[in-house]
Amino acid sequence: MATDTLRSGASAGGLRRLLLDNGALTALIVLVIAMSALSGDFLTTDNLLNVGVQAAVTAILAFGVTFVIVSAGIDLSVGSVAALSATVLAWSATSHGVPVFIAVVLAVVTGIAAGLVNGFLIAYGKLPPFIATLAMLSVARGLSLVISEGSPIAFPDSVSHLGDTLGGWLPVPVLVMVVMGLIAALVLGRTYIGRSMYAIGGNEEAARLSGLRVQKQKLAIYALSGVFAAVAGVVLAARLSSAQPQAADGYELDAIAAVVIGGASLAGGTGKASGTLIGALILAVLRNGLNLLNVSAFWQQVVIGVVIALAVLLDTVRRKAGATPVAAGAGGPGGKGRQAATYGLAAVVTVAIVGATSFLHNGSSSTAEPKVGLSLSTLNNPFFVQIRSGAQAEAKKLGVDLTVTDAQNDASQQANQLQNFTSSGLGAIIVNPVDSDAASNSVKAADKARIPVIAVDRGVNKASVDALVASDNVAGGELAAKTIGEKLGGKGKIVILQGQAGTSAARERAEGFAKGLKAYPGIQVVAQQPADFDRTKGLDVMSNLLQAHPDVQGVIAANDEMALGAIKALGSKAGKSVSVVGFDGTPDGLNAVKDGTLYASVAQQPSQLGKIAVDNALKAIDGKKVEEMIKVPVKVVTKENVAGFTG
Repeated sequence: MATDTLRSGASAGGLRRLLLDNGALTALIVLVIAMSALSGDFLTTDNLLNVGVQAAVTAILAFGVTFVIVSAGIDLSVGSVAALSATVLAWSATSHGVPVFIAVVLAVVTGIAAGLVNGFLIAYGKLPPFIATLAMLSVARGLSLVISEGSPIAFPDSVSHLGDTLGGWLPVPVLVMVVMGLIAALVLGRTYIGRSMYAIGGNEEAARLSGLRVQKQKLAIYALSGVFAAVAGVVLAARLSSAQPQAADGYELDAIAAVVIGGASLAGGTGKASGTLIGALILAVLRNGLNLLNVSAFWQQVVIGVVIALAVLLDTVRRKAGATPVAAGAGGPGGKGRQAATYGLAAVVTVAIVGATSFLHNGSSSTAEPKVGLSLSTLNNPFFVQIRSGAQAEAKKLGVDLTVTDAQNDASQQANQLQNFTSSGLGAIIVNPVDSDAASNSVKAADKARIPVIAVDRGVNKASVDALVASDNVAGGELAAKTIGEKLGGKGKIVILQGQAGTSAARERAEGFAKGLKAYPGIQVVAQQPADFDRTKGLDVMSNLLQAHPDVQGVIAANDEMALGAIKALGSKAGKSVSVVGFDGTPDGLNAVKDGTLYASVAQQPSQLGKIAVDNALKAIDGKKVEEMIKVPVKVVTKENVAGFTG
């Protein structure tokens, strides 16, 4: 009896230890099972491949960050370095005719150079890693914008194949992720520099006293992180068919999260490549599953934050329980054999439970409502919120099941969302592209799956859409220029607040402003600065410009949000000595027009854009003919006609 009790206790303790030692793997298994139970679209071959593709860039970045965190450092610059490396590749290959192979080498060298600068500032300049890499984050992003002049650069076709599939089904990004993961595991577990990382992370002073050249090792560690960032940037740009200067914004946080979730300690000394891969897969499964379940992108951020906190809490519990630290190379062959057995057992358990769970969705009757997905570039802007409102109202009226996602101005995140829509087998997809070039591969995939695609507000380059529902941004820009020109009597000093660099709307509206102002040679543009379509930035930028140009008489803003920020900066001058023209016709903008502080807004009637997009998506689902180009007219709204404008 006592023996049975001891055996039972030992068994329970062994299971508890197994779960603590493999917390990230346990969490991944639970997530896969939960998502399979909640969504019948999750457990499909196409969607599982989507998860792999969506994890690839984060995982590759995270492998490089693993080196840094194991050595008790931090690298906040990897996202910006990835964007810079991809921009250097595209710029050198397309604008300067450099052979593609050499351009790829230049991209990798760029990553190495950025890493070496980080390492030098930390090892020899004695800057804290947080500060040194934060500075590089800003420098690399700025250089990316300078080189690209704020616009995406098309990627060479020979490199774009990195975003394709082998044999028509196996995604190349997944293969690159696996290769880079094996390299990371080899570096950590089998090389001198890998052992140095653990030594420095465990106790830097002890490592130095034992004869380790810590400063040189730190240079190598951060250079390695730069190499992995460069590869991630190339893979990301290949997926988007273009180098986006704003690409991978915030990805450094995802990379750090993947490393921490995978079992590494921010205090250094522990971590392994397999754990990092599991962490990246957890983030990808979360985002993919939450998209399929139509959970708001805002709530997705909350969930991921909670997961990170739980991962750190689990690490604390594991240490208190005396669980085995996750240091690569720890233990002998027996330990590695047990680890392999653990992974094998996990795979068997997952397949068995998921297989049983899948019966929940078998035989379930599909809804009679046609399903449509709407991917918006952002919901942090009232214009796109109105598009969503118009689309939702029309969908409710017509009995359409509408799923709305928010790409948060991230072309890569939008590509993931469109992939999820395609693998879910929706009746139609409506896309408001973050960037017209970056959306092309995802739209091609939807076309291949015979899913109608309706573009709204912005077109999709190098891909076929069934219809484009849009107003003309260039024509709207010309109207804005004409409005300010007539208001000022054809002469005066003005400033232009531009939209977010790299977005098609910002480029097209700026083009329209320039065209329209040619008719007014007496109008002098004293300054043009981007304010990223944001009200707060509009306020800050306008406040700064007023210091240099206090006698300005007019302002053209590429949207109403920036115009409202400018009005705040102008104070009592707005609507009196300074005339401000906005763009979009948002509710706040129209209220400012009524108050007289905003002279005019070039209104695009966004709710109509959403409504018409849903109408045409339903027509396409029913096999009816839709027009390729559907123009929603823009209208200049002033105090004289604002009362009759319905939006």
